[in-house]
Amino acid sequence: MTIHQFIKKRPYLIWYVKNLDKLSEASIVEHVLNYGDWDDVQEMIKILGLKKTAKIFREKSRPDKFGRQNYRPEIKNYFQLYFNKYA
Repeated sequence: MTIHQFIKKRPYLIWYVKNLDKLSEASIVEHVLNYGDWDDVQEMIKILGLKKTAKIFREKSRPDKFGRQNYRPEIKNYFQLYFNKYA
């Protein structure tokens, strides 16, 4: 299963996007971590791998030049701890 096949089976995680094929891996990781349940997270990690998922999360959880990032504070904190321990 590819990451795009995975997200197509879970439209409730990214309800406002019409063309799921054009989503980046980073966008999919963000939505799964923010809105998915634990089973969704584990399935995504099986597809992308723990190290790649952690790398994408770490790159996108840093604020951009405008100070923005899209992870909710509690999600960012939890997955920083999780990936620091397991990845």
